[in-house]
Amino acid sequence: MSSEPVGPKREAALSAAFVRLADTLVADYDVIEFLSGLVGDCVTLFAVDTAGVLLDDGSGAPRVVASSTEDTRLVELFEVQVAEGPCLDCLRSRAPVTVAELDDAYDRWPRFSPGALAAGFHAVHAVPLRLRNQTVGALNLFTATSGELPTADLHAAQALADVAAIGILQERAIRSQVTVTTQLQGALQSRIVIEQAKGVLADRGNLDMTEAFSSLRQHARRTNQRLSDLAASIAARTTSPEVVLGTPIRRDDETKR
Repeated sequence: MSSEPVGPKREAALSAAFVRLADTLVADYDVIEFLSGLVGDCVTLFAVDTAGVLLDDGSGAPRVVASSTEDTRLVELFEVQVAEGPCLDCLRSRAPVTVAELDDAYDRWPRFSPGALAAGFHAVHAVPLRLRNQTVGALNLFTATSGELPTADLHAAQALADVAAIGILQERAIRSQVTVTTQLQGALQSRIVIEQAKGVLADRGNLDMTEAFSSLRQHARRTNQRLSDLAASIAARTTSPEVVLGTPIRRDDETKR
């Protein structure tokens, strides 16, 4: 088991760990490197021998993304393979899971327990990476000896996991926002092209803009085209305005956008 820092040294080390995690709130980062740092901090700070992280990527199959040792990685891969164990229970329940003696957990995890014991682990604790009601992963803490983890360690581990979850969710939100922004920019560009096509139709057919839009939209529907594609072809003069204006205009069918 690692030698934990004590007193002021522990507080300083714990503060430094929080600062490293908080960096994800303001800077781009590599999630693997980020979570590898988290498990390394846990081994340094707490009364555990190894640590690992599983992440839920939304596919329904949690992924092993960080481990402090190869043995830990193999045990966590085994946990995913047999679909039972502390990290998976933690993900499902969104609550901490603690087992002070794996010899007593055969009924709970009939396949995981002997595998973890064979790897040299006798106790395991897992805390969720969560923000409010959203859980994105779980942090596994293993010890080679039986026994409870100190309450202060569990609370600190949960706090670190919570900050890690915020960083991961923010990164995902940024990705999502980029997609949303791209879609919004595309929609705004399409709106400009549609306005251009409306102007062409209004001028050619002596229509107001509402009538021009109605004619444009009806023709797009009748010919099974996207409105923006039809507008672009009119603006580029590859579709004749007269073709569109030949579609009867029903004033009560459309409203101005």
